Amino acid sequence: MRDANMPQLGRRSVLTGAGAAAVATMMTDPATARPQAAPASNTTDAVRAGVGIAEADTRSGKVAGYVRRGIFAFKGIPYADTTAGAHRFTPPRPAKPWDGVRSCRNYGPVAPQDKGTGRFNDEEAFLFQWNDSVESEDCLRVNVWTPGIADGARRPVMVWLHGGGFAAGSGHDLPAFDGHNLAVRGDVVVVALNHRLNLLGFLDLSAHGARYARSGNVGMLDIVAALEWVRDNIAAFGGDPGRVTIFGQSGGGAKVSTLMGMPAARGLFHRAVVQSGSFASAKSVESQQRLAALMLAELGIGAGELARLHALPYADLRRASEAVLRRENGGGIGPAAIGTRRFREALGFGPVVDGSVLPAVPFGPDAPPVSADVPMIIGTTLNEFTTGINHPEVEAMTRAELLARVEAIYPGKAATIVAAFARRTPADKPFDLWSRIASAPVRQAAIAQAQAKARAGGAPAYLYWFGWQTPVLDGRPRAFHCAEIPFVFDNVERCKTMTGNGPRAHALAATIADAWIRFARTGDPNHPGMAAWSPYTAAAPATMVFDDSPRQVVAIDRDELASLG
Repeated sequence: MRDANMPQLGRRSVLTGAGAAAVATMMTDPATARPQAAPASNTTDAVRAGVGIAEADTRSGKVAGYVRRGIFAFKGIPYADTTAGAHRFTPPRPAKPWDGVRSCRNYGPVAPQDKGTGRFNDEEAFLFQWNDSVESEDCLRVNVWTPGIADGARRPVMVWLHGGGFAAGSGHDLPAFDGHNLAVRGDVVVVALNHRLNLLGFLDLSAHGARYARSGNVGMLDIVAALEWVRDNIAAFGGDPGRVTIFGQSGGGAKVSTLMGMPAARGLFHRAVVQSGSFASAKSVESQQRLAALMLAELGIGAGELARLHALPYADLRRASEAVLRRENGGGIGPAAIGTRRFREALGFGPVVDGSVLPAVPFGPDAPPVSADVPMIIGTTLNEFTTGINHPEVEAMTRAELLARVEAIYPGKAATIVAAFARRTPADKPFDLWSRIASAPVRQAAIAQAQAKARAGGAPAYLYWFGWQTPVLDGRPRAFHCAEIPFVFDNVERCKTMTGNGPRAHALAATIADAWIRFARTGDPNHPGMAAWSPYTAAAPATMVFDDSPRQVVAIDRDELASLG
């Protein structure tokens, strides 16, 4: 439901500084197979592409990319075969090999999806600057940015999982996901990927025979296949398959959490980062089989007619799923920032705890033992989904309106809660307080995940809170959901409509990007350019606050969260 006093991002969301010195890059000449230094022109913004330029070997065949400013970029490399037709709802299959050199210079197709309404909201579209692409069920592609090819280097590999819940998005739908600057800054290999989404990735048809036994999790199995591609091929792109970090935001963070509990993913990654994605959870078999039964009934398909599902246009399947979810969820699940429990319990497409692909709910409440040796970074933004984007009028919220809003969510506790949140920040306006109160459940979920990881006694978890306030649009977006991504990727300038591209933003990007790079390299985010960041423990629940003065604070919002009960 839309409420002018509770602005929301579109469904898609509910989905430079002290840079490292540029490293010498290498390029393979296919005629001699000898590495060559990248040409001097690549120190400018010139692009080079053509025969013998930026060519790399994969197990399926040779691919050609391009070179820009010392970084080799490859886009749209198939990591698995098409999922169309007979291969719908079944696990991914190896990519078909090809002869010759395959051009991989442009982003490949993205998974079929509903992109939501955000693009119709001018301010939101201005901030995010979405990259739209052709949709196809032949969408299992990876994009790679690397400082060197076949140069014998073993660079850390950072694999990005996009947001959009389990329903929408792609590995390149935001300019922030471009891996060029991160590859330059950290001498790392950056990988982004597409996988099946929504009903194509998570329709649990397991009640209909062995062919569909894993259908409820094929979207996650796609990601496992992409990580297997990284294991088998990334050395040819200058990466170390034994030092892989998975990191993702919102739905991408939820995918990271899910992979932490999947036996098939064990050993394919070695560090994990969950950004604003701790509140999602896996679904039960009962829930997902019920959803599948409702879908089949909506489509008029009987139990013995599942072959029809493989031939129907995706648009027909989507219309049926939208009708079912709209009817079953009463038109929507409400604001995710407040209704995190409702978000988890609502009927919808997502990973299913099937006892095999996903044996148990990851972090539900305990950390999965299968990934006990994997260190984590976990965090959220200060304001998440409750901001002034698209709604400048909310800045005039009065204290009486604030109390009424809180009372509606927490009956009988409004005065206590508002007082607790105002105590640390007495100068905050009513809407600032409301934004933090509304965002608190997302923060609580991240803390709970860090607590679970700490209780497990294995590798550590580092907790953060991104509170930097953008100056764009008079500061109304605040520290919004997705706001930290340009800083992680060192893309402050590329995402100037999000960040403003000022010196404040560049200074913070240096701190955050270097922390993520150091974590990918060593499993510890600490570096000389930032204050000490300790792992989260029950005795000392430390949070790294990322704003204009990054600092570690212990139990910074304990009283505030306690007031919520």
